[in-house]
Amino acid sequence: MARSTSKKNKCSRGLQSPISRKKLHSSTDFGHRNYSLYVNRVLKEVIPQRGISSHTLDIMNTLINDIFERISMEACSVMCFRNRCTLTLEDIQKAVYLLLPEKLAKYAVTFGSEAVQRYVQS
Repeated sequence: MARSTSKKNKCSRGLQSPISRKKLHSSTDFGHRNYSLYVNRVLKEVIPQRGISSHTLDIMNTLINDIFERISMEACSVMCFRNRCTLTLEDIQKAVYLLLPEKLAKYAVTFGSEAVQRYVQS
């Protein structure tokens, strides 16, 4: 008798196939967002008479993308550790608390939750 080919959707914890491994590495090389415009806007709100060089903007953009990638990888680990296939707000908050220092994590979670609530209400 032939084997059944249908499988349930579960979080995979096993080794990845070589094809998916290549996709994973190639997707991390490009596709990062550029936050230069937002960094400039925030700087002008805080200190209107100051500017920022393009080299410093590149460094800030790299820093933002790096932190975002670290938080997303840690949140994915938390999600799989809890045997879930859906990333939730609690997973992201836990990842932030695990990665950032205590006071900075507290502020990040507070302001992040507030921003999400404002977005949902608008």
